Amino acid sequence: MTSQAQTTRVPQADRTRAMRARLLEATVELLVERGFAGTSTTLVSERAGVSRGAQLHHFPTKNDLVVAAVEHLTELRGAELADAVAQLPTGKRRTRAVVEMLGDHFASPVFTAALELWVAARTDAALLAAVSPLEQRVGRETHRLTVTALGADESRPGVRELVQATLDLVRGLGLAATITDDSARRRRILREWADVLDKELAGTPR
Repeated sequence: MTSQAQTTRVPQADRTRAMRARLLEATVELLVERGFAGTSTTLVSERAGVSRGAQLHHFPTKNDLVVAAVEHLTELRGAELADAVAQLPTGKRRTRAVVEMLGDHFASPVFTAALELWVAARTDAALLAAVSPLEQRVGRETHRLTVTALGADESRPGVRELVQATLDLVRGLGLAATITDDSARRRRILREWADVLDKELAGTPR
């Protein structure tokens, strides 16, 4: 007679996906906390609660693990940004909400982890080969979302440059936030920039 309390077996494919997800999430956490140099496969397996053997089976080297984490980060950053855009208010203060949302995104732990990979990739050819195309993809998607969120018309001269300047500004402020809590200064700068954007985007074509 089969017991009704019999444990339901989780399919191997689902267990594998869950294990990989824990490893990648642990890698991102450690990149934020300890940086690229301080992130090791041993620490990742410990943080993820995965045996060393299982971790090595999926990711034999640190670079294998980090390259997979780059792809994971790309998905995280895209989803996080798209969700933030979807929650933006409409109306008079839309532009300010957009730039503040971008400022928060580029000051988030996900951006900090990505920044660690950028720095490491500068002197690691294999890592650069993985990071570069994914960053280009993130850059294009972030630009597209920003244009949509602002309602910007890039057929007008100078508008594309304004969008690019906005993204350069929030990246720079995000970089500053990795050194110290710069949130008050960031808010002041972004409020002023939002006013500039409102005037420029509402202006007549040049």
